[in-house]
This record gives sequence, C-alpha cells and structure tokens, in this order.
Amino acid sequence: MGQQNPSAKTRLALIMATALLALSQAVNAAPPPPGRWAADTDPTVRRLIEQERRWATDGCTPSTVVRDFIAPDFVGTSPAGGLYGRAALLQRENGKSRARDCKLLAAKVRFYGPDLAVIYGNESAVVAQPDGTETTHILIWTDTVVRRAGKWQVIAVQDMVAPPGWKPADWHVPE
Repeated sequence: MGQQNPSAKTRLALIMATALLALSQAVNAAPPPPGRWAADTDPTVRRLIEQERRWATDGCTPSTVVRDFIAPDFVGTSPAGGLYGRAALLQRENGKSRARDCKLLAAKVRFYGPDLAVIYGNESAVVAQPDGTETTHILIWTDTVVRRAGKWQVIAVQDMVAPPGWKPADWHVPE
C-alpha cells in the first residue's frame, strides 16, 4: 500500500503552524524590559505614593484605603514570617489599636512594565506597649502592585521591623 503525498493545503497548514510555533518561541525567549526607577514627579507615582501614605497613616486615622488598594488575591508576609491574605489584613486593620504620629518616611517606585511596579518604603508610628510605655515602631516594606482594568492594586507585601538603631538615613535607593 503506497503512501499518498499530502495536499498543498495540508502542507501550507503545516508550514504556517511551524512558523507560528517558531515565532511564539522567539517572542517568549525575548528578555523582559529592565526595571526603571520612576521620577517622583510622574503622576502615577504620585498617586501610588499617596496611597501608601494613606495606608501608613491608617493606624492613626482610619480610612478606606486598605479596602480600596488591596487586591482580592493579595498575599502578604508579616515581619514574623507568616503569610496572610486580604481577609486577615482587613480584619487586622479594623481591629488595630490606634497609634499616634503615623508617618510614611520614604517610598520609591520601580516599574517593571506598564502594569507592574514595586514600591519600596518605610514608615513609623508611636505605639503604646502593654506596660504603658510608648515606642517608635518602624516598618520597612516592599509592596508589589499591578494595574488591572486601569486600577492599581497591591498584590503582595513583604514587611520587616527595622533593626535596633536603624535610621531613615540608612535607607537609600540604589542607582
């Protein structure tokens, strides 16, 4: 029984499928654009940093920023090392004992494309201790934000408590 030659139509379909596969592999193999530090004057950066400022000061003056700024699929890493989701964050924010003198100390934005950015920052608050004394609590953090349907939302955070003796002057952005 002899083998038949494929028709011209079948050959063309095979050539096109091979070309599409090769093009797809070439596009996927292209390196992503490098990250870039954003200028503080950029309107998007100003809005993102304002959202971070409102979140940082939420411990002193409650607002809805957390509910509006946090994505439904958010996951954070606490200073103690545990992971938590949006529901736990909202519960924690609602039940937070109120601090005073809450401040965003610094924030800097680095874009990794038109819809992905990482915000690096730190904040402080004066917090009452169980023994009645007050201490300044400094949190250093990294927040990952994405733009979905035109709205920037935090999808992930990594928080750490500043080590003893840390000063805001110790924090600087690499060039």
